[in-house]
Amino acid sequence: MLGLFVYLLFVGLIAGFLARLLVPGKDPLSIGQTLLIGIIGSFVGGLIGYVIFNEDLDEGALQASGIFGSVVGAVIVLLIYRKFFGSKKD
Repeated sequence: MLGLFVYLLFVGLIAGFLARLLVPGKDPLSIGQTLLIGIIGSFVGGLIGYVIFNEDLDEGALQASGIFGSVVGAVIVLLIYRKFFGSKKD
């Protein structure tokens, strides 16, 4: 169980960092926020993979994905975060 938790944190941090690199613009996010975006992105990527490929029926729709799905999900989560919580430039 501890190994899964450490793996989730590691993948979440990498996915969040890569999402911030891939999405242009400035993001004044802390390491904790980057980690949270990556972890949520991993579950979003897992949900997208489940919906598209309809696999892992025994695990359900809400599941962690691999690094690629995590990065894709983290990019989506980062864009949503920017939309609702980004700076309001007029």
